[in-house]
Amino acid sequence: MIKIDLSGKRYLVMGVANKRSLGWAIAEQLRDAGAELAFTYQAERLRTELEKLTADMPGTLLFQCDVTDEEELGAAFSALESSWGVLDGIVHAIAFAPRAAMEGRYLDTTRDDWLTALEISAYSLVSVARKAEPLLTDQAGIVTLSYYAAEKVVPKYNVMAIAKSALEASVRYLAYELGSKGVRVNAVSAGPVRTVAARSIPGFVKLFNRFAEVAPLGRNITHEEVGQLGLFLLSPMSTGITGEVVYVDAGFHTMGMELPSE
Repeated sequence: MIKIDLSGKRYLVMGVANKRSLGWAIAEQLRDAGAELAFTYQAERLRTELEKLTADMPGTLLFQCDVTDEEELGAAFSALESSWGVLDGIVHAIAFAPRAAMEGRYLDTTRDDWLTALEISAYSLVSVARKAEPLLTDQAGIVTLSYYAAEKVVPKYNVMAIAKSALEASVRYLAYELGSKGVRVNAVSAGPVRTVAARSIPGFVKLFNRFAEVAPLGRNITHEEVGQLGLFLLSPMSTGITGEVVYVDAGFHTMGMELPSE
């Protein structure tokens, strides 16, 4: 097994809510590879959970940062610059849509719910990349989290699917504009994983079970598999990859039609 060594590298992880978050799955892999980590949290109530998660990670930095607040966003990156000076990569694991927008018809999505989902789940990648640009080292990487619904209809994913589509388009444009600096921008499109956020999607359990039935590997994926892909995309092993949406979904996205059993 090839071991990735990120000793001396520094990464910012944004959007970890608890130990089942996919952002945390990537953070664990970065930590095990020797990287130094900083985390942002959306509100003070989430700080306690992050403190517990990072208790065995001396030197870890924690910053409050609501990505919809330009002042807080600027303050977080100013503090990072003061503490570290440079960044070798960012994990953007931030997404949100009001529950009401996920329960009914997409057709009935309100303007406010639509704007909220797009601002937090897609525009935040743009604003984070803009603030981070002066700190990013040559060959730095940015990784965000997407989902199959950005490309195909997944009932009840509704406005979040639209946000993920915008997120994936942003990955391509950011990859183009930051490429001259050697900075890579990619998205991990993970199959359904049992996270707190995922379980808030109506019908998630049925969706989770159906994925395993249809996927070529005949199973769902694990948190660790998502973390390993994130690690790869943030490491020197992927220096030629940018602007990509990389699937880790046991092959589900390759299926166009399911044949009846014989």
